[in-house]
Amino acid sequence: MLVRIRSRDGNFRFELQPTSDISELVAKILETTENADPATLAISNQPRGNETLVSSLKGRSLKSLGIRHGELIFVSYAQRPTPGTSQERPPLKAFTSGSATSPAARPWENVKEDAVDQYWRTKDGKISRSRDPNFCKHGANAMCDYCMPLEPYDRKYHQDHNVKHLSYHAYLRQLTPQTSSTAAAALPPLVEPDYRVKVPCPTGGHSNWPAGICTACQPSALTLQSQSFRMVDHLEIASVEIIDRFLKAWRTTGLQRFGWLIGRYEPYDEVPMGVKAVVEAIHEPPQEGELDGLSLELPWEDEPHVRTLAASASTPLTIVGYIFTDLDPTAEDRTKNVYKRHPGSFFLSSLEVLFAAHLQTQHRTPSRSSPSGYFASRLVTAVLTGTVDGAVDVAAYQVSEQAVGMLQADMIEASVDPGIMRVKEESRGEDGGTARYVPDVFFRYRNEYGIEVKKSAKPAFPVEYLLVNVTHGFPQNPSPLFRSNHFTIENRFGVEDQTIEQVMRSLNELGAPDVQVSKRGGDAHRRLELAKWLSDWHLVAFLGTCGLLSEDDTKVLVRVASAPNLDDPAVLDPLLVTESWQTVTTFSRESAPPRRPTQPAPDGPPAHLLDDDIPPELFDEIAAPTRVGASDSRGSAGVRVCPHCTFENTHSGNDCDVCMLPL
Repeated sequence: MLVRIRSRDGNFRFELQPTSDISELVAKILETTENADPATLAISNQPRGNETLVSSLKGRSLKSLGIRHGELIFVSYAQRPTPGTSQERPPLKAFTSGSATSPAARPWENVKEDAVDQYWRTKDGKISRSRDPNFCKHGANAMCDYCMPLEPYDRKYHQDHNVKHLSYHAYLRQLTPQTSSTAAAALPPLVEPDYRVKVPCPTGGHSNWPAGICTACQPSALTLQSQSFRMVDHLEIASVEIIDRFLKAWRTTGLQRFGWLIGRYEPYDEVPMGVKAVVEAIHEPPQEGELDGLSLELPWEDEPHVRTLAASASTPLTIVGYIFTDLDPTAEDRTKNVYKRHPGSFFLSSLEVLFAAHLQTQHRTPSRSSPSGYFASRLVTAVLTGTVDGAVDVAAYQVSEQAVGMLQADMIEASVDPGIMRVKEESRGEDGGTARYVPDVFFRYRNEYGIEVKKSAKPAFPVEYLLVNVTHGFPQNPSPLFRSNHFTIENRFGVEDQTIEQVMRSLNELGAPDVQVSKRGGDAHRRLELAKWLSDWHLVAFLGTCGLLSEDDTKVLVRVASAPNLDDPAVLDPLLVTESWQTVTTFSRESAPPRRPTQPAPDGPPAHLLDDDIPPELFDEIAAPTRVGASDSRGSAGVRVCPHCTFENTHSGNDCDVCMLPL
């Protein structure tokens, strides 16, 4: 077959076999170059971008790479440094034929994607349409242009259904249409934006930045625009109680709160090939709330424990986002909140956008469609803020990949005006600071005459250019993974305190020490109440840190607490047979208060006033002599026997002279 090559040296054509090794093509390319560095040789199916080093393709045949007859391949490389070049280069690594060795693993081939991504890769994603009664003239088993399925990225469908952004997988289908195997389909189509200077320069003709720069290593000018796709299309909160419990701290103290959203990703049918984040719990890290903000420490200490705990659930969970409050009661009516986030002010402040971009950088999404094996992020930013009528509502966003790239390049910073993002000034590190190259940044808008105008984003631009809207809502028929929300929430010091005594008291009230495995029978109602009480994320997270449960038994507890069939009598059996649970029930039984006597001593105080620390057998010893001489003790002498210490009191007071307890 014929393979066409285009490089800086010109256009060339080579005769090769489909089964030929890539090293044969590399050898022919090197023959057409002058002083080329084989270690930097890269091929691509595009004139710019999507380059792949041939050193990572060792042992691959042309057919396996999707190269067909007549395919045009673009070649780029760096030249070897000539004598006298000031820039130091690493030692050359010659390209050798890898036909006898296994091919080098490319990063995107070994990536394990999320379950929702694996699901959508097995579907065609086509939008089915019913037969049009006005234009379809064919039979029931036929199809025409008016009723054939649409592609998931069809623009008219999105406009008719008010869908602003393409879903992630619809965007992938738009970039890689379903065609025969070609080089375009074999190489990953996604490219993460990078606005940093390339170090070292691909040409190798000058010193590294900031000592030198050229058009080959400097980033291109940037035009801000709304991102056409979004990684998450919908934020679904499993139940209203999750938000109510999160708001309780603000309602009690008036201080703002922050929490991590624990949940999972599922397909979302309302958007073609959509993805939704389902929130099952909110975990609150250590924080210091204020009236107009809060302080956090990142990374937080319990993050590995929380991630391990969430991944052990019956349905594996992870951190899908974060939520914070921005509520300010009105001065006229304290039951209503100020409407501060609206189109006339801002939706996310510039500081919050930078915070979201920083977190999205740390939570990348595994992807087989990116050369690095990761692309973008599914971390959702949720805000609890006031509405136009003074109520509280959730608003969900993500920031664009342009925002993440600009943050990584140290190009932007927050401003005093929350709706404005500042562009930093370029610096070559003259004053000992960090060298920073800032390319030209522009944004488009429509002026008062309705004409689209392109304007420089320096020194500042509206923050809305970096936002991606995410819809949100609650299910019509809630079925949360965790059935209870009554246990105290972590890190609410002074408002709600988590103690092991509280756990032991609840276990005794539920009769947990007497609950046995299902095959031994027992009270089914008590078993169900215990299962529902254990099905609480905050309780499970606390028990995992108190030291009473081993790591393996904690995972068993999480699986039992998140089981979908709590009504099953055998759902508690895996937990009841663990050694850690036996230890917990033993402690709860030992810490239980002693049973009080059903009948108090004659003329004594009511049973609810008796001292809980006095053993029951002592009451029997006290009551026996008291009953015998009860009439004598109340004789003319006025002697009154204390039912607690048996001291004979001769006064007419209400308290004993010795133990000071009531007579």
